[in-house]
Amino acid sequence: MTELIRTRNLDIYGHAELPWSRPLELLRSDTPTADLAFFLTTVRPDGRPHTAGVGAVWDSGTLYFVSGPGTLKSRLLAGNPWCSFGVRLTGVDLTLEGWASRVTGPDTLERLAAVYRSVGWPATVSESAFTAPYSAPSAGTPPWHLYRLTLRRAVGVASAEPHGASEWTFAGPEAAGPGA
Repeated sequence: MTELIRTRNLDIYGHAELPWSRPLELLRSDTPTADLAFFLTTVRPDGRPHTAGVGAVWDSGTLYFVSGPGTLKSRLLAGNPWCSFGVRLTGVDLTLEGWASRVTGPDTLERLAAVYRSVGWPATVSESAFTAPYSAPSAGTPPWHLYRLTLRRAVGVASAEPHGASEWTFAGPEAAGPGA
C-alpha cells in the first residue's frame, strides 16, 4: 500500500475529518466476503468515461480486480492506465483513484486466485492469468488478467455516524503516476 501523505476535510457541516483507517478497515473486513459492488471507470481516447462493474478484492493493502483482455475496460487501460473505482461500504461511500497495472508475478497471482476461490469463483493460474469454468457474463472467454490499483487519491463520504467527508492523498515510489 502507498503512504498516506495528506488528509483534507471536505465536510461543509462542521464534522471532523474522517480518518483513512475507517474505510481501510471496511475494505479489509468486507472484501471479498461482503456483497460489495465495485465500479471501475476508465477513460476513452476522446475523454468520455466508461464505467463497468468488476470483481474487485482488497488484499494486503491493495485493490485488485480481474478483466478479460478483450474487454473495453482492459483495452482502455492499455492506452491510459488512470482509472477510478466507486464502492458503497458499510456507512461510507468511497471513490478510489489511481492507475491500474497488470499483475503477472506467479506468487501474487496464486495468492489472489486463492482469495477468489475462497468466495466461490474457482480461479486457477495459467500463463500469467486466471482461468475458470465461468466468470461474469460480460467478461469474455478466459484467460482473465489480474490488475492492481496504485492508489493516488480517495474520497469518502460517511452515510452513518460519525458523519463527515474527507479526501486522502497517497504517495509512493510512483506518486506522480504513469505519463506524469
